[in-house]
Amino acid sequence: MTTGRVNPNFRLEDQGIEGLGNVYYNLMEPALVDLALQRGEGHLGRGGALLVSTGKFTGRSPKDKHIVKTDAVADTIWWDNNAEMSPAGFDTLYTDMLAHMKGRDYSVQDLFGGADPAHSINVRMVTELAWHGLFIRHLLRRPDREDLDDYVADYTVINCPSFRADPERHDCRSETVIALNFDRKMILIGGTEYAGENKKSVFSLLNYLLPEKGVMPMHCSANHAHGNPVDTAVFFGLSGTGKTTLSADPGRTLIGDDEHGWSNRGTFSFEGGCYAKTIGLDPEAEPEIYATTSQFGTVIENMVYDPETFELDYNDDSLTANMRCAYPLEAISNASSTGLGGHPKNIIMLTCDAFGVLPPIARLTPAQAMYHFLSGFTAKVAGTERGVTEPEPTFSTCFGAPFMPRRPEVYGNLLREKIAQHGATCWLVNTGWTGGAFGTGNRMPIKATRALLTAALDGSLASAEFRKDPNFGFDVPVGVPGVPEVLLDPRRTWGDPAGYDAQATKLVQMFADNFEQYVPHIDDDVKAVAIG
Repeated sequence: MTTGRVNPNFRLEDQGIEGLGNVYYNLMEPALVDLALQRGEGHLGRGGALLVSTGKFTGRSPKDKHIVKTDAVADTIWWDNNAEMSPAGFDTLYTDMLAHMKGRDYSVQDLFGGADPAHSINVRMVTELAWHGLFIRHLLRRPDREDLDDYVADYTVINCPSFRADPERHDCRSETVIALNFDRKMILIGGTEYAGENKKSVFSLLNYLLPEKGVMPMHCSANHAHGNPVDTAVFFGLSGTGKTTLSADPGRTLIGDDEHGWSNRGTFSFEGGCYAKTIGLDPEAEPEIYATTSQFGTVIENMVYDPETFELDYNDDSLTANMRCAYPLEAISNASSTGLGGHPKNIIMLTCDAFGVLPPIARLTPAQAMYHFLSGFTAKVAGTERGVTEPEPTFSTCFGAPFMPRRPEVYGNLLREKIAQHGATCWLVNTGWTGGAFGTGNRMPIKATRALLTAALDGSLASAEFRKDPNFGFDVPVGVPGVPEVLLDPRRTWGDPAGYDAQATKLVQMFADNFEQYVPHIDDDVKAVAIG
């Protein structure tokens, strides 16, 4: 039995996916919530939010992501960063997954990624869990209902959590698998219920396809001044560094939460929704995100709640620190209706420095911007990946290494070209620790971060007095209204200046050691930044 609106000439059977049970095509939010509840996949929370748990997988499994090594992509994939899978292994995986799916019910959502029609791709999501269909309906962009009548997918994603891969048989690492096959235009996901794998698989796909068109794919949030898309800002950063919180500024229009492209026409969101972390969510500091957690259709993932009142506990991380909510972008009152912005006027690189060395904000030259973009220094935040229980210093190139199919220099050079062409100002913003390293110091006050960003975006920071940082050579403001002067000089925030110097020396060396891998591929001015 099939239900829902769909192109009559593009059903799963037409793609060779046959023998399934009920297939629910393009159900809307109420029907998806109802189906998930009927199947016992979750509980109805306050306001009609859907409360779900993802079991043992509460974060991504980056080591289980594979790209099929075919002749067409063999010379363009960054294989040091992406595990390969043989075409034969993928074919067997696909055959075995289809056999496993027979007789089972599936939900299909025909969606697209990319708000700019010139660069969007149609993605068909086939999900075993109805709530995964609701999740991805929020996170990707939704065609108008009438456009479904002739919808044809460019790529198909099949997500089957109950399927377990066989490493020997399927040429993968474990029973959990995420396999991208660019030749067959298909992504297979098995062995994990974590919903983030759905959206990140599409991000990885776009990260490969768009550079060929001269479009820079970015792991960033973005906003623009109200009524003025020309004044656009993008916020690079890994999960937990503040992309969602800092870009959701009520004084600006939110273009998108996490993934964007930068084309010759400007900035565009890949997504149609937000996937926000909810640990410690404060109704006063983030009222609109907080409000979505009691909104009909919002997916509440891995949050502890009272079994009688269904009241959410925003501070209980016993399931995971990576608790999240997923909701459509229009739930935020200042969200863009188009997902489009201008060329970035300001580029913010967010880092969560667990060493307590970096200043809260620094201005970067174009060469320094490429250096820090390729370095991608931050700290993994507890819960974002399995096994991470406290912040760990790490280098994730382009602020998103797990999603980068191509070599980092491809993205770095694209970014540099666009900065040069459009004259963007670049800032490095530390949302991590001050007054000491993790365990000794304190997290950077969000009030100070917001004040610094406001000054950067409204242009007033450009006229401030700057000093040259002795460790990294970038410009650091000496004084900014509303920000304690001592905070701008991290060495002064430490009770032990010698301890700061030792930490700074250690961090500078970590940067240098990490950057050696890029030196053969970069220009002399960026090498000069690396050498100091």
